Amino acid sequence: MLLSLCTCFLWLSTRDLWTVQAQDPDTDVSTRSPHRDLAPNNVDFAFTLYRHLVASAPGENVFISPLSISMALAMLSLGARGYTRAQLLQGLGFNLTKTSEAEIHQGFQHLHHIHKESDATLEMAMGNALFLDRSLELLGSFSADSKHYYGLEVLATDFEDWAGASRQINEYIENKTHGKIVNLFSKMDSSATLILVNYIFFKGTWAQPFDPESTREENFYVNESTVVTVPTMFQSSPIKYLKDRVLPCQLVQLDYTGNETVFFILPDEGKMDTVIAALSRDTIRRWSESLTISQVDLHVPKVSISGDYDLRAILRDMGIADWVNNGVDFSGITREAQLKASKVVHKAVLQLSESGPEAAAGGGCPLRAHAERGVQAPCRPHQPALRCHDLRPLHVEQPLPGQDYESDLTGRPPGSPSTG
Repeated sequence: MLLSLCTCFLWLSTRDLWTVQAQDPDTDVSTRSPHRDLAPNNVDFAFTLYRHLVASAPGENVFISPLSISMALAMLSLGARGYTRAQLLQGLGFNLTKTSEAEIHQGFQHLHHIHKESDATLEMAMGNALFLDRSLELLGSFSADSKHYYGLEVLATDFEDWAGASRQINEYIENKTHGKIVNLFSKMDSSATLILVNYIFFKGTWAQPFDPESTREENFYVNESTVVTVPTMFQSSPIKYLKDRVLPCQLVQLDYTGNETVFFILPDEGKMDTVIAALSRDTIRRWSESLTISQVDLHVPKVSISGDYDLRAILRDMGIADWVNNGVDFSGITREAQLKASKVVHKAVLQLSESGPEAAAGGGCPLRAHAERGVQAPCRPHQPALRCHDLRPLHVEQPLPGQDYESDLTGRPPGSPSTG
């Protein structure tokens, strides 16, 4: 029996967010790293956003990078004022009566530093950039704080030359994501004068790579009535495996070189929604503690996945400011004018191969600085799997079943008949 392992493909990267175990109540607070305190909020935000996106587009692939989105929104809060500032941080799950804004930004600062100083066995890049019209001047507090906490790079841009501005931004992001994200802005708001960008690039190598000689064309069952033939990687080896007795699913955990892992989750037939609804920090912990080594015949389609979203309506529905009706206040960014939101865009790209995954996410916030100003925040994430070996930060990208077989992963237990 051929199993569809990528119907719910969730990637919780241990370097993008911190998982449940990252916040141990018995740990001495004075020695605990600042980013560990972000763990519960970042993970909860990731799953909440994922469920909203799934509900907004039933039956379609969903592929996001929650870390990119949460970091961009936290950075944007530095320039928000009034109710918008509280909405952004509370929408990310922070209780401002228990966690100060300084602690939140310090946590993201440390998380950003971790990505810049990532394991030498992994290729990882993360950064933030602000493309600012030559006619504008940043407020000193926003300029200093965004650089201090988020390493923001400010680049002068001529927004009167729309073609040149979009080319400058797209080339910058393409270079930072090693060519994985191209044309982040296919077209731009003609009144944008400021674009805030967050990008992430990750390339990992399987600790036990798939042998290219074993890759074969095999049938993949998209649903009960649709079968496609796809190039499928294969390995038969001892793998950490779990047949969940609580949730209707099974999963495997694969290791990367370095201190990272990924989970591939396979819901039982017709039980996708049940598994999605149950995704939580407690579920991740239970899975991590319940895995056992089993001999597994694993079949994984080679994938190339991307997701592209305007998140304004989703964020509004989540209570993170009224982006749709410009009910936001970003007057703490520049001196010249009140900035309003025109778009919140997110894009993520993932490639899986025999050697390992490559993923990139990018996001930007275009802002207008006259009459009706606009803010645009694009972000792009990668594939669904769950990375958490030493339970460090968490990066989430999640595609759902759809017409594109490339977002599906397959596997079968030992003894199952081959369909190739």
